[in-house]
Amino acid sequence: MPVQESPKVSDTADDVVTWRTDERVQVVRMHRPPANALGLPMVEGLQRALDAFESSDSKVLVIVSDLDGFFAAGADIKLMAGYVEQGDLASFSAYGDGLRGALSRLHGLDRPSIAAIEGLALGGGMELALACTMRVGSTKARLGLPESKIGLIPGAGGTQRLSRLVGRARALDLMLTARDVAAPEAHALGLLDRLVEPGRAEAEATELARLLCDRSGAALTEIMRCVDDADDLPLDQGLAREAMRVNTLFSGAQAREGLTAFIEKRRPNYV
Repeated sequence: MPVQESPKVSDTADDVVTWRTDERVQVVRMHRPPANALGLPMVEGLQRALDAFESSDSKVLVIVSDLDGFFAAGADIKLMAGYVEQGDLASFSAYGDGLRGALSRLHGLDRPSIAAIEGLALGGGMELALACTMRVGSTKARLGLPESKIGLIPGAGGTQRLSRLVGRARALDLMLTARDVAAPEAHALGLLDRLVEPGRAEAEATELARLLCDRSGAALTEIMRCVDDADDLPLDQGLAREAMRVNTLFSGAQAREGLTAFIEKRRPNYV
């Protein structure tokens, strides 16, 4: 499959979000110096990258940073401070809605997404990582939600997604203290799924993405939905959804291909 380059995006500052697709993995790059603040240009760029992903036949999305030492350091504090100075609640609310919308859209994809984290992922940057299906971090990564230091709370999904990922007690510890954690602790807590040597996060995330591309896309989608059900539904309802989905998959072409390939001792070809 030929490599596809993202178009120039005229309404994002300095093309702060770009992407390319190679072998059904779309790699999204953030480049907004000095720290990839998730301001309006970044939010718009992420939305456009998601547009491209959803309209493509790519199977996995990988999000990386082009800035040394930063995945994304958080929301755009200067922008928010301006809203505070002007007493402009409407603009602050609209900005929050835009950021939440992009991250909710990322979290709701029917295909896996992976954050490759080198350096700091703080505030909105950590919320961006939490919205991904999986997170790969180098030993130099640090993650945290420091919003209580500035009189706010994590407002782009942090209070909800962190609690679901690591549990109530650990989530409260991180958010109430506003402390950030080094990569080994983040891995132990379950914030990072894979821990790698410095400079290896993107390579590991891409390798993981290529592995997922060899799996049944339909099965990956239903696994993600079933795991989400486990967070939101009582056990009996979750089990009922699981049974419904496995029965639906069994009647589909990808299960037929997978079972046939297993019997024939060959690699399945999932279209």
